[in-house]
Amino acid sequence: MAVPDVKIPAPPPAQDDEGMKGWLFKWTNYIKGYQKRWFVLSNGVLSYYRTESEISQLCRGTISLHGATIHTEDSCTIVISNGGAQTFHLRATSEVERQRWVTALELAKAREVVQINPDRIKEKELSANLEVSSVVSALNTKLSELRSQSEIISKHSKALQRCLTDLETIDLPPDVSTKIKAWMERANLIRIASVGMVTNCSEYLDLAQSQGNKWQKMLYNERRQRIQLVEMVDQIAREQTVLEHVANNDKQGDSTDDDDDDASDSCEFFDAQGSDSFDVTTNSYLVNHQSPSIIQHKSLSSTQTLEKLVNEELDCSGGSSSDIDDPAESSAILTAAICSSGLKTERDDNNKSCRMFPQLSEQAKKLLEEATKLPLKPGDKRRCRVPDKPNHPLHIWSILKNCIGKDLSKIPMPVNFSEPLSMLQRITEDFEYSDILDTAAQCKDPFEQMAYVAAFTISSYSTTVNRTSKPFNPLLGETYECDRMSDLGWKAFNEQVSHHPPISAQFCLGKEWSCWQEFSMSSKFRGKYLQAIPNGIAHLDFPASGNHYTWTKVTTTVHNIIVGKLWVDQTGDMTIINHKDGTKCRLSYIPYSYFTRDQQRKVKGYVLDKDDEIKWVVNGTWDNKVEIAPVTKFEGPIESPTCQTGSYIMAWQRQAPPSDSEKYYNFTVLASQLNEMEEGVAPTDSRLRSDQRLMEFGLWDEANIEKLRLEEMQRVRNRKTGTADSNQVNENEEDDDDNIQENVNSTVKPLWFKRDVCKWTKKPCYNFTHEYWECKQKKDWTRCPSIF
Repeated sequence: MAVPDVKIPAPPPAQDDEGMKGWLFKWTNYIKGYQKRWFVLSNGVLSYYRTESEISQLCRGTISLHGATIHTEDSCTIVISNGGAQTFHLRATSEVERQRWVTALELAKAREVVQINPDRIKEKELSANLEVSSVVSALNTKLSELRSQSEIISKHSKALQRCLTDLETIDLPPDVSTKIKAWMERANLIRIASVGMVTNCSEYLDLAQSQGNKWQKMLYNERRQRIQLVEMVDQIAREQTVLEHVANNDKQGDSTDDDDDDASDSCEFFDAQGSDSFDVTTNSYLVNHQSPSIIQHKSLSSTQTLEKLVNEELDCSGGSSSDIDDPAESSAILTAAICSSGLKTERDDNNKSCRMFPQLSEQAKKLLEEATKLPLKPGDKRRCRVPDKPNHPLHIWSILKNCIGKDLSKIPMPVNFSEPLSMLQRITEDFEYSDILDTAAQCKDPFEQMAYVAAFTISSYSTTVNRTSKPFNPLLGETYECDRMSDLGWKAFNEQVSHHPPISAQFCLGKEWSCWQEFSMSSKFRGKYLQAIPNGIAHLDFPASGNHYTWTKVTTTVHNIIVGKLWVDQTGDMTIINHKDGTKCRLSYIPYSYFTRDQQRKVKGYVLDKDDEIKWVVNGTWDNKVEIAPVTKFEGPIESPTCQTGSYIMAWQRQAPPSDSEKYYNFTVLASQLNEMEEGVAPTDSRLRSDQRLMEFGLWDEANIEKLRLEEMQRVRNRKTGTADSNQVNENEEDDDDNIQENVNSTVKPLWFKRDVCKWTKKPCYNFTHEYWECKQKKDWTRCPSIF
């Protein structure tokens, strides 16, 4: 880490690194957790021993502070990282002790930098001078060559002029004399041009010699200032996170007793805390048919157990909410979130492991009962928003720091990181701007239709710009219907058809189009950012024209996982194919960059015919608008052509979200309506998930209880078939035979989709049987399993 050239004041004697030593707790592994070790800080190196008496013997480990980063995670924890090669997670016995060590470490690090940096600066300046000298020497050589060539040109020019002068003395016809004069003039121009070229080169060399060193120093200073600025911003972000935790501790201290304060001071997590109650009679945004007795339940603290979880349970390699099959690992975080809440427990008779589950409070049971008793009926007014998100901070880095490189779909997460929607409901939001498809259905030009289809695929990402929370993972056999044919012109049905790997099948029917997809993804945590990589294929069909389109979604990245505000970016290339005539559209989602002058979140693409000739251009941003235009002429390669276009058409414009959407998960109006209880839905519908409904009410501890119960029920169903060993599952293969066999043998099978081979892509797919809407009309749900 670069350090500004500042004068380091002499430290006080009590914090002299030469004499700094004492006991600290060091993180060892997931079995032993933090262990007490004797640490000695001397000469810019931090060493540790098992006991104080071992100092005279070989130390257990060391870390150099030069170039190391030192930051705090909570009131007692220190993290020291040396360029990624070594990382020490240390914990002091108190905040005062931690601050004493941090001060000593920073001073020792500063001394090392001050002692080493001058030599490095001199080396860099010497290297820069050598580089400039080398360039100037090369310029001198080239200039000498130019001078030699100029002399040769001048010599030959003079010889030519002499020959031409001799010709003038001979009696020649008038036309020949005229030509000789023209030749002489041109030879003179050549001589003048060569002399001018040599003069300009000499002046340039003089300028380079006089200004080269100055430019080199300016460039070096700018680079150093930029590095220092980046480090300052990063440090400010860390300090902001620490201050937020301190403020939360103070706030919690006002509403809890001294014992609770002591527990929260030593913990990295802050679970759901009590907050003011609400009543639907005083919140006009809630649906007027809901019960006025919906009162937000006072959440319960679970910081002591969560701290134990950090030390022992986060090295899990099992599944997610719907994937993992090891009860010990799956319920680690959820159990930690509820086991210290003081709720009574009851034995689950269906669970052979006799796991003890906390009981829901009477308040939570009453809320769930009233929610199902008052569903939305046809003609009722829909709600415009959901209840506000409670302020229950839980630092995501505290969980994800041990998951770097892992597939996050296999890491259990509490509801604190979720939003009250399932993945089945989330993918239904793709049709928020379905009017683009209605417009595309009217297009007679297939290339123009392709441009509108491209705009539709881009619009599906507009809701992700501020949505950093994770949707609930659906259970196997879970379904979701969204019939908006009367007002929006489409109806969609989704089902979780596969457990390993997790696959959601969707079919949406519009008035003049139909769209279906298989959505599956793998998610990886890379340290500073999280990536969600989609794997499924989306289909779009226009029966009137016979055009059939397919595409695969691009990668979604969530940045600033460690420090700062979370933000989302879409990156990658997307190719949309019309299988009828071979037309293609290639879209490029440009990564966000702080240093580019281009528009951020930009998407650009071209519609190509089967001969790779550009017909339409697509330009815009995935969070605002998309414009399309026909191409009249283009030049250059397909990768970066220069196009002349006609007038641009606004294909899509994002609707501004509600002004207060930040209070309720940044939901749009459509997203707020997706989980609204409706009449006549299947008993497997996502709206009936108790954990999701309780989270929407703000009862996060109760939601974690239900999340644990639902996952355990799914494990019991899988255990009955003897196919629930997640260690036999290969998550990296798209169509693994073991995965297929597990889904076939499961007690819960796809009811409304049938596995087949796609006639367009020739790959395995799930086709909608269209039986769901018939069963709904008959109110016949006898075939539906009991999964909730």
